[in-house]
Amino acid sequence: MAVLKTVLTVVFIIICIALTVIILLQEGKSAGLGAISGAADTYWGKNKGRSMEGMLVKVTRVLVILFLLISIVLNIGSF
Repeated sequence: MAVLKTVLTVVFIIICIALTVIILLQEGKSAGLGAISGAADTYWGKNKGRSMEGMLVKVTRVLVILFLLISIVLNIGSF
């Protein structure tokens, strides 16, 4: 049981570091004045899911879910 806790702790630390780096790589969500005139509705705005930014958002979601699950498992194991 101690080995599993150690492995989960190491994976948890790796996920924390990866999550921090990926969040810092993402651009801000504010569109600025371009949203008023409709300039935000471009090819990259419509196909954001296929771009690098879309991939970062998807990876962030997966890492956050793993972060929450592992933190719950580690917390339950400490009782």
